[in-house]
Amino acid sequence: MERRTVLRATLAAGASIGMAGAAAPASAKPTPPPGPRNIVYKGWSSDADFGTGAHLGTTASGGALRLTSAAGQFTYLGTSYDHASWTSPVVTNGFGATQAIASWTADTPGATWVQTELRGVTAAGNTTAWKIMGRWAADDTSVQRTSVPGQTDADGGIAIDTWTAATGRELTSWQVRVTLYRPAGSSLTPVVRSLGAVASAVSGAGTATSPAAAQGITLNVPQYSQEIHAGQYPQYNGGGEAWCSPTSTSMVTAYWGTGPTPADYAWVDPGYADPWVDHAARSTYDLNYNGTGNWPFNTAYAGRFGLDGFVTRLRSLNEAEKFIAAGIPLVFSLSFGKNEIPGLSYSTNGHLLVLAGFSATGQPVLNDPASATDAAVRKTVGRAQFEAAWLRSSGGVVYVIKQPGVALPPAPSQANW
Repeated sequence: MERRTVLRATLAAGASIGMAGAAAPASAKPTPPPGPRNIVYKGWSSDADFGTGAHLGTTASGGALRLTSAAGQFTYLGTSYDHASWTSPVVTNGFGATQAIASWTADTPGATWVQTELRGVTAAGNTTAWKIMGRWAADDTSVQRTSVPGQTDADGGIAIDTWTAATGRELTSWQVRVTLYRPAGSSLTPVVRSLGAVASAVSGAGTATSPAAAQGITLNVPQYSQEIHAGQYPQYNGGGEAWCSPTSTSMVTAYWGTGPTPADYAWVDPGYADPWVDHAARSTYDLNYNGTGNWPFNTAYAGRFGLDGFVTRLRSLNEAEKFIAAGIPLVFSLSFGKNEIPGLSYSTNGHLLVLAGFSATGQPVLNDPASATDAAVRKTVGRAQFEAAWLRSSGGVVYVIKQPGVALPPAPSQANW
């Protein structure tokens, strides 16, 4: 399933919206089974954190990993790079994980870039191969960010940004590794400020929750429409329905008072409204996926502006309420049928939108970029139906993006943030 919005309804009088962009690539990720229950997130983002892992040519200083001595050279697309790496400690789940998603934030000056990998020990007792979860650079002038196809073996495979275990090969433990690359002989270094992964097992459809917190709280998240960008920049999958993820990420980035500068998006046609959305689309574009909906590429984009960002899964809207109460909006990934969710009159095979708050009765208040104008983005929708569709379709995936000084809510005992 591609993570672009595919709408089959009329957003405005006389504007019938259909499928945008190319057909889903063969490597597009499958829809996960519904209702995650066992979820563990583990991240590293300080000198002390990075001190717990294994360094090969890297050091931790100033709360980040840096390439300080080349551990070897690697030729990629005709260019030679020095590289160094950091490998995390082993994380034991306490259950067999059917899926895992890595995420990171980094700075990549010049022609530097980073690669994130994940491996694990399966329920069958074998240690898997390292599999690439993403090759990433902030800009696309030297190295284009991309997921990597063709990594399927007996243990499972990578579907864009998600490790999916083969039956009987669920991951009981895992590690992540980040490799930092710079042009051979250069003194530049990428800087990795955070690295983490969420591992989850999916079982059952979940139970609808009743409001427990955050009733009547709606955060002042700016409103941006993806639809006003329809047809813009086909090389980044053409705007409009394909840009739900960067539009949502742009809303949350702007909520925190940051984002690209006019100099950053000076390349955008000055006749286009909300040019920062075009910039976000270019900056989250995945060459292999041919789209802008790669989950960790979006949180890494937010990290370019000094924000903390990671991908995780939540178990319910009760967990989401804790973030809203803490002043942290969330980006949700889900799909649903036409009129399945009261307040959303279209269908989509994969969409991202912002949870901005809850009504006084606990109904989700959304910033939905699948709207004809910026002014129409704010919507209140049916709680039970929204929660069920989200858990069923993405397994509860959210982007968590915040200012470093803003505290996360207390995590549950089985920590998924």
